[in-house]
Amino acid sequence: MKAIASNPVIYEINTLVWLGEISRECQTEITLSNVPDYKWDELIRLKIEAVWLMGVWERSPECIKISNADPGNLSNFKRALSDFTEDDNTGSPYCVKNYTVNRNLGGNDGLAIARKKLLERNISLILDFVPNHLAFDHPWVYQNPELFIHGSEDDLARDPVTFKRLQPGIFACGTDPYYPPWEDVVQVNAFSPQLRLQAIRTLKEIAGMCDGVRCDMAMLLMNDVFLHTWGSLAGDVPDEEYWKLIIGEVKKEFPDFMFIAEVYWDMEYILQQNGFDYCYDKRLYDRLKGEDADAIRHHLEADISYQSKLLRFIENHDEERAVSAFNIEKEKAAALISLTLPGAKLIHEGQLEGRIVRLPVFLKRRPPETPNTYIKNFYETLLEIAATAELHKGEWFLCPVSGWGDNQSCRHILAWYWKYESRVCLVAVNYFPKPSQGFVYLPGCELSGYSWRLVDLFTQDHFIRNGDDIAVSGLYVGLESWGFHFFQIYKMI
Repeated sequence: MKAIASNPVIYEINTLVWLGEISRECQTEITLSNVPDYKWDELIRLKIEAVWLMGVWERSPECIKISNADPGNLSNFKRALSDFTEDDNTGSPYCVKNYTVNRNLGGNDGLAIARKKLLERNISLILDFVPNHLAFDHPWVYQNPELFIHGSEDDLARDPVTFKRLQPGIFACGTDPYYPPWEDVVQVNAFSPQLRLQAIRTLKEIAGMCDGVRCDMAMLLMNDVFLHTWGSLAGDVPDEEYWKLIIGEVKKEFPDFMFIAEVYWDMEYILQQNGFDYCYDKRLYDRLKGEDADAIRHHLEADISYQSKLLRFIENHDEERAVSAFNIEKEKAAALISLTLPGAKLIHEGQLEGRIVRLPVFLKRRPPETPNTYIKNFYETLLEIAATAELHKGEWFLCPVSGWGDNQSCRHILAWYWKYESRVCLVAVNYFPKPSQGFVYLPGCELSGYSWRLVDLFTQDHFIRNGDDIAVSGLYVGLESWGFHFFQIYKMI
């Protein structure tokens, strides 16, 4: 197992779609066992630490039937893929029939080859774990029905959407308490000691195949959430939290194995305390998308021990494409923010090319789109300069920003710096659609007594500033709408 670097950049790939496109490009069937080396080499140029191969597990044929009969799903499929046919629907990767790699993707042996190729390039491998629910045709449904939430005949008659009759009895569908049930999956019982043992066994098997897992909807398994969702149907509340037990047992055998939580409802800290290495920072995404710099700054004032265990993103398979969620200039500012903060960072395949269509995860292909050269060049530059040791090994500081008199546009400017040994990187972003000015202070940075050369790594512009002036009055920055600086700061001797 390869321990994943601190503050890693993780690259999410829709495995089925990716392999399909490589197959068409190479005019032969490509699986994880025979991906051309140049495709793996492309990942090196992204300066990433880990690849998340999303959707490798065996999918459910029952899920395909159910989703193809759902008018809402069909509408989404056709909206994303104008020439959609039912053959394009391969079922949801989060409707797992078995934790074995899909044969069409190369099976477990193919994954082992892919992992070896990644490790040769010093890139770790992350896969999915879906703790809350399984496919109707998962073997446990028939072999171990006691692992699931069950209902009565009365429950079925009262709520035929939540409860389904399967061969061993009446089962509950997987549920998020704030949304309608997922009618293609069956709900596990997180309070069941037997289910918890099976989850531990499954995760130990997965840990032999990769370096970490992204755990789908992780907060649903917490005792209070699960009790709120299922009440007496779940049985007695265990003394120990699900994740505290599961992660602890897996890490006894695989101490470097990484757990990433997809989590909402401001439960990130709780899940960190239960053992997760990183938790989705959905709150930052929402603030970048719909709020102002003051809200973002407030978010970044949290303790560094908390922030360093968050996963930042402006796009993933559950969200809109970034080009659609933000205009391009705002996207650049949001991307710079998300990729230069402490914690893990997530890039979604297609984000760098400016793809517009958000593809339902059920589909095996996507429409062709012309890459946006402007946004692609920006991301390549950003990932290159953000790969410095400062942003991976250094110490992070949030910077105060002040204005003067009747000019308080400084409140739109966000700034922070990273320090590693004698090296300093400073980021300043105007998160506003009009120009802003202000003075940036660098607390804890010993500036006095020297002159400093500031090099903007995006523009290569050079500035010389007096350290005594910066220490007292701050560093003046004037930024255009959605503008930014990424400075490398050098002491002049």
